[in-house]
Amino acid sequence: MNDVQDATSPGAALGGPVACVSKVELRVACKALLDRDTLNKSDPCVILMVQNQGQWTELDRTEVIKSNLHPVFAKVFTLDYYFEEVQKLRFEVYDIHGTHSIGTRDDDFLGGVECTLGQIVAQKKMVKPLFLKYAKYAGKSTITVNAEEISGNNGYVELFFCAKKLDDKDLFSKSDPFLEIYRINDDGTEQLVHRTEVIKNNLNPVWEPFKVSLISLCSCDEDRKLKCLVWDSDSRGKHDFIGEFYATFREMQKIGGGSKVTWDCINPKYKLKKKNYKNSGVVILSDLKLHRVYSFLDYIMGGCQIHFTVAIDFTASNGDPRNSCSLHYINPYQPNEYLKALIAVGEICQDYDSDKRFSALGFGARIPPNYEVSHDFAINFNPEDDECEEIQGVVEAYQNCLPKIQLYGPTNVSPIISRIAKLSAGEETIKDASRYHILLILTDGVVTDMADTREAIVRASYQPLSIIIVGVGNADFTDMQILDGDDGVLRSPKGEPVLRDIVQFVPFRDFKTASPAALAKCVLAEVPNQVVEYYSHKAICPMPPVLSCDSPTSLANTPTESLPAVGTTA
Repeated sequence: MNDVQDATSPGAALGGPVACVSKVELRVACKALLDRDTLNKSDPCVILMVQNQGQWTELDRTEVIKSNLHPVFAKVFTLDYYFEEVQKLRFEVYDIHGTHSIGTRDDDFLGGVECTLGQIVAQKKMVKPLFLKYAKYAGKSTITVNAEEISGNNGYVELFFCAKKLDDKDLFSKSDPFLEIYRINDDGTEQLVHRTEVIKNNLNPVWEPFKVSLISLCSCDEDRKLKCLVWDSDSRGKHDFIGEFYATFREMQKIGGGSKVTWDCINPKYKLKKKNYKNSGVVILSDLKLHRVYSFLDYIMGGCQIHFTVAIDFTASNGDPRNSCSLHYINPYQPNEYLKALIAVGEICQDYDSDKRFSALGFGARIPPNYEVSHDFAINFNPEDDECEEIQGVVEAYQNCLPKIQLYGPTNVSPIISRIAKLSAGEETIKDASRYHILLILTDGVVTDMADTREAIVRASYQPLSIIIVGVGNADFTDMQILDGDDGVLRSPKGEPVLRDIVQFVPFRDFKTASPAALAKCVLAEVPNQVVEYYSHKAICPMPPVLSCDSPTSLANTPTESLPAVGTTA
């Protein structure tokens, strides 16, 4: 199985052209490497370095290929790609001796090259010369890096291969077989997809199952030809050819109902020379499992509605709304911070809600007719229907309610979180990905009911809900950071952890001089991940599903499971 490694970076915004971060797979090959060994050829390995804050750190490395100056590596590097960032990469090639770690004096540096992930993606296939220290060319050595984007509809297939009665290539023992699978591209070139491990001294090998993305295997084209080669491994790198066969992913999908898919392993030379030649063994696909990956856009394009609720802090610490120093002061020429945050986030969310009706709630005020303190009231004063028409309707309801209420306190937000979580829980009974909730809480200070709020968030993390908290004004919001699980797992007062990180906290003052889009991008950045994580945890497919979880349409009787597309690896 190919291990994959994620390069972490801040998430993409919901409001951009593509909501979820793109994932890119990189495959590496080298040509004409320097030969540092006296008796044998170099044993190369490629190290992938990433630059963070000016420092180079190792992200991952390929396998070592013995005695080969033109290696094609099976290792796949998987990185997150961000259009708005410069992601610097460095590829370093070493001749490995024994089991020593890279950087010891026993390992010879064969060359390196620096580039950006953007350059690789733009070219799709990048060929660069390798350089030694002091920008000296490493002879005619080159490195080729192929990039492929993993799309939202993509998935992984897990393949189980074995073989029987392979030709024996060794005199005093049996063959040591391994299998290579190449994808044949549109231009006729061949791209290594996977190389299995070597099974020692065995003519009936059972290779370890491995996972590979569908875009890597066949470019999501079920009829694309795959060239499969079986070799007898040689420790010096001079492998003996056993045979080959051609397959397609469509053929592989014929597996099911206890039946297996088999191919004759053919050595073309033997076929020409030997009259009664049948094969050099058979290769068998004994099992196939498709792991379908769904993205945020799969759910949105499948009809998932994002229901937006705003909760506004009406505690006395905001100041008298009639005073121009108040955070709730209505300036006819410029919206206050509450309105700026509401409009910035709401205008993006409204694109994902077909009826364009939004719940608008308040807390911390005395409200008519009895002027009792409420921590959960509709700002349109209609408890039967707290929704407003579009974001403009929320703005008007907010402006109209200010003269009718008395700002009071304390700053309790747990009642509203519990209310929306209960509403979200009602959606859970539907068992489909039809509705997800976003709660935007706008407050001017640290919440008073912190213990109850933590408990409410832990309960809410089990529901289709994300919570965004924007701190308005100049208060010290340090204690609010505890609600944002970025620095650790949020727990209830009893120690129970959240199921998912669903809270994002941002002080508005950090964006006072920025555009509204910058605030929206920041506070909504984590929502796509949270949506996918929730439905993936519940094993709920998009509507209509790209591939039915219960009865796969393209894989008869093939086991299928849905996996998150963002920030995780199957």
